Amino acid sequence: MEEEHGHVGIACGGHAGDTAVASTPAAKRQGSGDVASRRSMPHFWTFVIILAIAGNLAIIFASRVDSPSIARDRTLPRALKASGITGNPFEGQVLYKNPVNQAQFDESINSAFGPVKASLKAMRDVPSAYWIDVKAKIKGNTERSLQGILQDASSKSPAEMVVFIWYDLPNRDCKAKASNGEICCKYNPDRTCDYTWQLECNDGLNEYKETYADPFIEVLQKFKGKVPVAIVVEPDSLPNLATNTGNPRCGGAATRQAYEEGIAYAVKQLTSKTPWVAVYIDAAHGGWLGWQNNLVGFMTILKDMKLPMNKVRGFAQNVANYQPLGEAMCPYEPDSGTNRNGYCLNGRHSSEVCCADPCSLAAEWNPANNELNYAQELINAAKSVLGIDAHVIIDTGRNGVTDMRKSCANWCNIRGAGAGKPSTTNTAEPAIIDAYFWLKTPGESDGCTATLPSGEVCPRFDSDCQSIDSIGSAVGEPHAPEAGRWFDYQVKQLAELAHMD
Repeated sequence: MEEEHGHVGIACGGHAGDTAVASTPAAKRQGSGDVASRRSMPHFWTFVIILAIAGNLAIIFASRVDSPSIARDRTLPRALKASGITGNPFEGQVLYKNPVNQAQFDESINSAFGPVKASLKAMRDVPSAYWIDVKAKIKGNTERSLQGILQDASSKSPAEMVVFIWYDLPNRDCKAKASNGEICCKYNPDRTCDYTWQLECNDGLNEYKETYADPFIEVLQKFKGKVPVAIVVEPDSLPNLATNTGNPRCGGAATRQAYEEGIAYAVKQLTSKTPWVAVYIDAAHGGWLGWQNNLVGFMTILKDMKLPMNKVRGFAQNVANYQPLGEAMCPYEPDSGTNRNGYCLNGRHSSEVCCADPCSLAAEWNPANNELNYAQELINAAKSVLGIDAHVIIDTGRNGVTDMRKSCANWCNIRGAGAGKPSTTNTAEPAIIDAYFWLKTPGESDGCTATLPSGEVCPRFDSDCQSIDSIGSAVGEPHAPEAGRWFDYQVKQLAELAHMD
């Protein structure tokens, strides 16, 4: 088999907050400038009907994260053994469970029965991140705002750790339609973003700094020493710059300026003015950046931005996506002259559990066939290009089922998905993986169908949300609400097919 080069990754998954504001960011998915033209992956899937789920999922998930247990029978690569791999910010913390999200689960629990109801009750008690995806969510006294959540979490004894998604760049979500944001480099008359205008983004960046980033930092500073915080910075943005430069909405001068300067400002402000906050930069997932060309391109962008990476904790993976976690991380056997792990490539070790490849990535010379292997690729690339010992957190909210998609390029409200491992520090590789965490609350829609549940036309419809794998594309399925809105049908399916053990 001849090696293939220059792949762009499988599309990223959907993510959004729960805001009811019209500018709610929708789901994300990009990873390829020509995803539609990529070959369909011939993976047949079946629905798993779990009749005995109640007994397995009637577990009480305590909010205190588990202590990691290191019991490995192989040697980690040198990049993963650096003396600085200490100080997991999640370790020993009580994790915050947002009452707003719990109330959404209660609505679905009240109309559920049997094993699905038992699973929903277990999911209700799993801590998850909260998306600050519009300016209106920064200040306020309710648990729908940054300030209100910090007030609530700091009032607990002990104070509970909160995870936020920082997400409001100008020209946000450049390759999609469902998640376009509220800040633009240039506005259309209806206040949507004019992505065709790509000269510069000075006004948009000033708006971002003055009305989103600075107020965000101001609120965080008021809670110094009162509550532990972790923040994931701007999902999908830099991965889009690394792989979608051929799309003028993403590769144009204005969007590139918005993303690079906006994220540089955010990271520098966070690390200098709120150094107690654990910062993770979004790194998409293995089906997007796992190819060496894509991963090195991503790391090179970070290097060129001159970020204070020595003050950043690391990276966030699989945010709002469905990529498989994997049963194990493979031994590290890099190809000659590269950092790429060749352990599963070219058909090698295909029978080993760490090489299980439901998305056929290894067959395309991508070593990140699961997110554990992608974590290893990320860490080694960061060491090689950036000279840092990074750590990762992995979104496991919706990857409990691994083979449900006919094409792993599909990301929107995936049919047959199940909730994954609950938020915990008990990870497969504690030396580099700080936590599995529900970075998108299961039950929040990735994006709307062309027709909303109300019967109205969805103004933010993305054609990816009518994919063959998307709920709402088959006869008899309900219409999907806009991104971030509660999707009762989906959360019950996630509960029915959950694998949270």
